[in-house]
Amino acid sequence: MTFVIANILTRSGGGTGNWFLLFLMPAVAAVIILVGIFWEIVDRFIKRFHGCNWPTVPAVIDIVSVAFFEDNTMNPGMTIDFSYYQATLTYTYHNPDQQMGDYKRRFGDKDEAEAWANSYKGETVKVHVDPRDPTRSVLREEDL
Repeated sequence: MTFVIANILTRSGGGTGNWFLLFLMPAVAAVIILVGIFWEIVDRFIKRFHGCNWPTVPAVIDIVSVAFFEDNTMNPGMTIDFSYYQATLTYTYHNPDQQMGDYKRRFGDKDEAEAWANSYKGETVKVHVDPRDPTRSVLREEDL
């Protein structure tokens, strides 16, 4: 490893420009990954408690779908593939008028996402409805 670093530094005439590539780029990549992980944890925490005190009403899952999202993060010398399949459960409920909402979940495998989504088609679930705005609802993971 030291030979590689020394070789890069001697070829560039001191290598001040290569310090960025050698040391700063991996640090930037690590920060981006950590921010992504932190964001996922915060998002799960918010979803866990969002709407938990709202009243519940029955809802029927009418539409299920799976979509592919391609996300390839490019770094010098390596590619990180963050692509995923997103399964969406779309439900309808009455409070007092007919309303619609959805629940989304990520998967790494298309067949797994489709099997999961299809297992809920036509099922009745309870959703938490905002008492101040009946158009806002939350289907929580615990209620599936």
